Amino acid sequence: MNTKKIKLVADSSINLQTYEGFDFSAVPMKVIAGDTEYVDDPALDLPGMLKGLREYKGKSGTACPSVGDWLNAFGDADVVLGVTITSGLSGCYNASQVATREYLKKHPDAKVFVLDSLSTGPEMHLIMDKYAELIRQGLSFEEIVEAIKQYSKKTHLIFSLASLSNFAKNGRISPAVAAAVGLLNIRIVGKASDEGTLEPMHKCRGEKRAMAQLLQSMEKMGFRGGPVHLCHTYNPEMADKFAAMLREKYENVKLTIRQNLGLCSYYAEEGALLVGFEG
Repeated sequence: MNTKKIKLVADSSINLQTYEGFDFSAVPMKVIAGDTEYVDDPALDLPGMLKGLREYKGKSGTACPSVGDWLNAFGDADVVLGVTITSGLSGCYNASQVATREYLKKHPDAKVFVLDSLSTGPEMHLIMDKYAELIRQGLSFEEIVEAIKQYSKKTHLIFSLASLSNFAKNGRISPAVAAAVGLLNIRIVGKASDEGTLEPMHKCRGEKRAMAQLLQSMEKMGFRGGPVHLCHTYNPEMADKFAAMLREKYENVKLTIRQNLGLCSYYAEEGALLVGFEG
């Protein structure tokens, strides 16, 4: 595909605004609290959003990019390769598929594939890395699509959350469950399920126990030292400590640490750690 104009796309829950070496667009999601709308793009005041959400007592939620937003991201590329947040949390994937059909009507010679990650954040980043690797190998569009489908079966997301307040405000869990998590230094350790839902697995007292449970869960899911992306919401200390745990046991592990952007910070909240890895 070396002579083709290739575009990589994702929604903003991937926690990236650029992707080195490639034409890339992060299509912004939105967080909505009453009359206030926060757009997950480079202009977002993330601390201000989190402060506003803490102070807002009503129901909040998210809005996915429109079909037009996706079409703008596709641009005039010959080949579009992308990934979205799980369809279990958002209509983002569905919008991307409508956009794909419209794009192909106008560009019948183009090729477009957007994957439903059944996940979010750092697992989507792993999938984007794989797209880049396959493109550099010179594979055809059809070979890349098949390889990505197979690769996505062995990528995983696990997480440690210190608060479930926004899940409650979003109507996804009961306020009583959310209140219990905030007490007594309890953290939830969970994963993205095979169906694309966020599945709590363990309740842990404190970050140290949560990190031990994260590593144990990763190994049960097949982790043996492959690439890892860590994304935190204003908790670099926990991210650094967990990275040190991984390096101590897996000396050559390749990992990155990033700050969650708007959408992932909304769901995961302050103190969270998200871990994308290969199983």
